[in-house]
Amino acid sequence: MKPIKPNRLKKGDLIGIISPASSPDDLTRIEKGVNYLESLGYKTEVGKNVGKYYGYLAGTDEERLEDLHYMFGKREVKAIICVRGGYGSPRLLKFIDYKLIKKNPKIFVGYSDITSLQMAFLKKANLVTFAGPMLAVDLYNEVNPYAEDYFWRALTSPKKIGKLHQPENEELKIVHIGKAEGTIIGGNLTLFASLFGTGLLPKTKNTILLLEDIGEVPYRVDRYLVQYILAGVFGKISGLILGHFTDCEETDETKRTLKLDEVLNSYLKKVNVPTVTNFSHGHIKNIITVPFGIKVKLNADKGFVEFTEGPVV
Repeated sequence: MKPIKPNRLKKGDLIGIISPASSPDDLTRIEKGVNYLESLGYKTEVGKNVGKYYGYLAGTDEERLEDLHYMFGKREVKAIICVRGGYGSPRLLKFIDYKLIKKNPKIFVGYSDITSLQMAFLKKANLVTFAGPMLAVDLYNEVNPYAEDYFWRALTSPKKIGKLHQPENEELKIVHIGKAEGTIIGGNLTLFASLFGTGLLPKTKNTILLLEDIGEVPYRVDRYLVQYILAGVFGKISGLILGHFTDCEETDETKRTLKLDEVLNSYLKKVNVPTVTNFSHGHIKNIITVPFGIKVKLNADKGFVEFTEGPVV
């Protein structure tokens, strides 16, 4: 079954803003991000519960869920951009009206903790979503031109993006050579692993798996990769792309540790599919927007990734 692609975004369209995970410490970032979107000719509507705090959450589960359902249900809203990641998106999964989302497919953007929502939307509503810039993280101040280019191309044009170009002076690192094609899925290493056994992950067979993370020291990355091995994920996928693992080295000099590369390499050598690392995606400024659910090609012989179909219609 082909995934459902949302309609492309046009100038003058209404963009909904929600916080399904955490709120930023500095709430002025929300206003600044809104100003950026409106300066480009879009209209915005901020969810009524955005900016709330409930411990490390952006309001109660009921409040965050209300904004999510409202934005998908409102016909005038053509795209939904998350304020930030953080913690809490998985708490909503059991209560989401996936039929509502399937009946109202629209652009949905976020990454990090938002991975849980994106994989569940692909599984339960067959919706293509976008792992890309978030309002209070990437769009509130001096938007990175490289990230901005890939972001708006993905959201506004039905044309295939084609071969992706890494930022200047950066190259993909080839771990296992070969060529692979498949549907791209994945996102945050930790959040993807948290969905094992829930029935909310899309099938991994014949897919290209993309993984990234932040703030997970080597022993925790090790623990998650064991999960992937035991769950048989690496035996089903057609190709593997690792983005950036930001702030994932142990900084406590009193602790015995392995380096992150040592942990990654110990598992990557066991993966028998085309594999590359250093892909420009993750908690970085030069983030490539990745439409989960579309077909891609991974060429680990020549070191490039290609989006072979458009993500919107």
